Amino acid sequence: MYEIMKGSHILIVKIRLFAKKSYIYYSTLKSNLMAIKSFQGVRSKEENKKKYDAPILVEDYMTKKLITFSPDQSILEVMETFAKHHISGGPVLDNNGFLVGIVSEADCMKQISESRYFNQPILDKSVERFMTKNVETIPHDMSIFDAAGVFDRHNRRRLPVMKNDILVGQISRKDIVIAALKLTSHSWK
Repeated sequence: MYEIMKGSHILIVKIRLFAKKSYIYYSTLKSNLMAIKSFQGVRSKEENKKKYDAPILVEDYMTKKLITFSPDQSILEVMETFAKHHISGGPVLDNNGFLVGIVSEADCMKQISESRYFNQPILDKSVERFMTKNVETIPHDMSIFDAAGVFDRHNRRRLPVMKNDILVGQISRKDIVIAALKLTSHSWK
């Protein structure tokens, strides 16, 4: 117990240890004790290690069942597939199953715009003409935090996920947001 003189009042300070926490109490000569601050005591080494069992890799949140397209497929067929399956893009694979590009609604907009400009119907042109050929990919074992950085640096809605140069899935911005929400719920247990 400490006594501190301030003006005409005497402040009495008591420090109590309860359940490994220190509490500071104060009172004047005329009032009851009141808690003003709480300090945590020394933690054991086991408590210092954060237990983190939530999945944080891209492969834990990516879409594995993909609708894929081929370079010689017609752009009309791709647009119909987008509408039928409520998707906005997908990877383009060659005959050997290797990634050669990605086609999106934005690529289809090029076709629609060209047909309007030249006053022609939407022709049966191939995906290869409109797809994005230089595709940014990410590895399956990348953390979702690093993947979020890739999405931030590049203006992409989805990225193909690769393992040993083979397409194993696709992750979207929405998947990253869902992963972040799940991680937040795991970390606040």
